[in-house]
Amino acid sequence: MSSFTFAPALGWVAGSVIAATMAVAAVAVIWLHAVRRGASDETPGMCIRRCAACVLVALMALTPCIATTTTTRAVSATDVVIATDVTKSMDVADATYGDQEGISRLEAARLAIDDIVKAYPNSSYAGISFGAQGTLDVPLTPDAQAIDNWADALETEPASVVSGSLMDSALDALQRTLEHLHESRPDDTVILYVITDGEQTVPHLRRTFSALRPFVKDSCVIGVGSTQGGKVPKSAGSDQWVLDPDTGQPGVSVMDAEQVKAIADELGGSSILTADGMTVADRSIEGEAKRWTQTQSVKERTHLAPVTWPLTMLLLAVLAWEAGAWLAQSRRLVR
Repeated sequence: MSSFTFAPALGWVAGSVIAATMAVAAVAVIWLHAVRRGASDETPGMCIRRCAACVLVALMALTPCIATTTTTRAVSATDVVIATDVTKSMDVADATYGDQEGISRLEAARLAIDDIVKAYPNSSYAGISFGAQGTLDVPLTPDAQAIDNWADALETEPASVVSGSLMDSALDALQRTLEHLHESRPDDTVILYVITDGEQTVPHLRRTFSALRPFVKDSCVIGVGSTQGGKVPKSAGSDQWVLDPDTGQPGVSVMDAEQVKAIADELGGSSILTADGMTVADRSIEGEAKRWTQTQSVKERTHLAPVTWPLTMLLLAVLAWEAGAWLAQSRRLVR
């Protein structure tokens, strides 16, 4: 839809001052011509030309424009970022997910990822794993099968690189990914899921996840494992255990529910503990998923196209007429 409007190129203050000055000048030209009629050599044509020039300058100062309004509509612009823990403790077989019990924490994470993807159809997904450090394994893609394949292929980090669990190892990869999404897709809704057992064995102060809050619309931290814990196998399904260096006995890993809830609070989101028999689909986050994926954002933008060139051509014609008349009158006076 197009409409006519004024949008002064110099701003409303300067444009209005110039237009008002030219309007006063036009009135003054007419008044002086009427007052001095018969007492000067000014012809009606001169008065008309000078008055027209003032009016044209006033209109140009107000900058007439054609305003065109366009409407853009975005549907289902949802980006789901999933970060999952792959530290060695995720091999502990003490997890529950729905009606499945005694499965490894990593298997519970796989089931949660499957539910997350189902809850967000027609969205884009990114996958991050974190252990000793965070890694963006799957850059943002609309291919849900790519995330499913990634989840199926997830493995815990080798025992040779294990130096303890540090919960903030995901932060750097998450911040880079979320900042990039915020810059490249500013109109999208970004949802973050973090899947972890919450265990931290490194005696360092954990960095806060609150730095991620400006980049996400909603978030959920999913805690897998049990508060009773279990022995950590050297490899998935193995009967050999990782030994505690302090005691020489098989180490026991326990899901830290308080850590899971603390991270959720820092992100400003919710938490799920699968040990309670809950799944992603059982909690309100699924309802929120439907709300986000059905969101439509409508934006109207107005483009202004100045149309001063006709006024410019008219002004040049009037000035040329005035110059020609002045030149002709000058020659007559010389003779």
